[in-house]
Amino acid sequence: MERYFWSKGILKNQLEIMHGSEQIGSIIWESLIGSKAQATIKGHQFVLNREFFLSKLEIYDAKNQALLGTIMINLFNPKSEIIINGKRFELEVKNFWQSRWSWKFNGTELITYQSNEFLSKDKGTIEVYTACTEETEILLLLGLFVRNQFVLFMLMILILLLLVIF
Repeated sequence: MERYFWSKGILKNQLEIMHGSEQIGSIIWESLIGSKAQATIKGHQFVLNREFFLSKLEIYDAKNQALLGTIMINLFNPKSEIIINGKRFELEVKNFWQSRWSWKFNGTELITYQSNEFLSKDKGTIEVYTACTEETEILLLLGLFVRNQFVLFMLMILILLLLVIF
């Protein structure tokens, strides 16, 4: 098992992925609430994209712009699927607050995420239970990209509620 740490300030457009004291990856959004991001992990570069209403997320190889995978997120269903290299992976959000989530293959957890904080500074741990492959790198980045989209969605709901109340 490999353990990584991730951190993203709430008013920042960059997320960092650390292994011990070494930064091994990052996701940098075009803006604070941007729908596109550049991602790097272990020297490999990717482009992440989402539709405006958060439901469709895509990941591309940054070198040749090839689509590597698409996942449809349903905010009211804790499970989503993606096919990468002909293999079906399942993303499962494990609790209401979206502070624990994981990627599975054939029912076995490959990657688990734990969020330690919610609104002040988003950070947490990632545990990888499989050998590092291109698929693992893609899933690792997508899991964090999905998390950011859930946080944005929850902030939008909070703002709308405040506008309705006041």
